[in-house]
Amino acid sequence: MSSIPEDSQREERIDFEIVVDAYDEEERRMGWYYYLQDNLNFPFSAKWLNRKERDVIVVDLSSEDDCLDDISVVVEYDNDQFSAKLDDIEPIGVDETTQTVVDDWKYWVARGYEF
Repeated sequence: MSSIPEDSQREERIDFEIVVDAYDEEERRMGWYYYLQDNLNFPFSAKWLNRKERDVIVVDLSSEDDCLDDISVVVEYDNDQFSAKLDDIEPIGVDETTQTVVDDWKYWVARGYEF
């Protein structure tokens, strides 16, 4: 059972922009990867909501090979770079497109959808 109610606008965007014509796991994964790559506006400030909430800068989408099971991003924290799951990222003061894209991914995860 999903932890959030269905959002018809978000469902339509996912169906017709992100995973359109995706017939298997690999095609859904690539649809998401390229949607995120094309629409996230890097760099942006965020909270990394892992074990300890940290202020980070999200600098890029992780490589395709690092996104086989989940979508992750590259974050800068304390003069180093780390890989963080996108659903553990809470953008701060970002443009509307970046916020929508992150929210789309979090919605997908919260609804229990899979590649």
